[in-house]
Amino acid sequence: MMQRVRPRGTAVPEDSNDRRSQGQPRNGGSQGAGRSDNSGRPASGRNDNRRNDGPPRRRGGEGGFTADRRSGGGSTDRRPPRPEEPDLPDEVEAGQLEPAVRRDLLSLDKSNATAVARHLVMASRLVDDDPQLALLHARAARQRAGRVAVVRETAGLTAYHAGEWAEALSELRAARRMAGGPGHVAVMADCERGLGRPERAIELGRSDEARQLTGDEASELRIVVAGARMDLSQFDQAVVTLQTPDLDASRSGTAAARLFYVYADALVAAGRVAEGVTWFLNSAAADVEGDTDAEERVAELSGDGQ
Repeated sequence: MMQRVRPRGTAVPEDSNDRRSQGQPRNGGSQGAGRSDNSGRPASGRNDNRRNDGPPRRRGGEGGFTADRRSGGGSTDRRPPRPEEPDLPDEVEAGQLEPAVRRDLLSLDKSNATAVARHLVMASRLVDDDPQLALLHARAARQRAGRVAVVRETAGLTAYHAGEWAEALSELRAARRMAGGPGHVAVMADCERGLGRPERAIELGRSDEARQLTGDEASELRIVVAGARMDLSQFDQAVVTLQTPDLDASRSGTAAARLFYVYADALVAAGRVAEGVTWFLNSAAADVEGDTDAEERVAELSGDGQ
């Protein structure tokens, strides 16, 4: 569902204005609901290049009547009605959701699974352009299927993209309890930064789950932790955090460009401006998609931007 969720202050959002590439927390982020990459975005529908997420809802069959224990157990009471859900366009179909995610919805009754899938498709489609509306769809899905891990994961990633840090943390923790695994550690750490708790972000970077990460996922977490160090004015430590074999100037692509950018930013903050300019240049060379403003930073630092 949601895929590639770049953490706010580390794995930056997907657009060029994403502050993550600068070691700053992002305003919304997502990997896929249950099946997402390290960008933190919702899993996408079959015919859409975005991923769909959505907060989980109660399963079909959940709800019904329950004894009112406060009144002595003699009476029954309906659970509160579900909140009003956002509209689903007629052209949105459950079959547009990724097959692997649809399989996770088989525990629901058919009509409820269809509604959940359609909300997830909408969350995926809207997460970039209208993250708040995407979050409404994700919440609708969560309300219908709250015991399905992939739905909780999608809800968390969508909340992340919408800048709802506390909600994102709660949903991603729930998804990890249900499904196990390292979860979206970088996204969770970035949420801690968004909540003004950089120390907790650093702790997550030292966790057992963090040690399970490899490749771009591990790099994303290092970017977040470096951002947390910078939040605390620990600029030298931020520089050291990013000094790994991934700092290879011959690399190219978005992941490399972001890593080089954050490293350059940390160097400048630590007073090593000349080295910072070099790594901003490396970031600009690696940035084939134009996701960073590395060239502008070079001009600014060299005086050409005055």
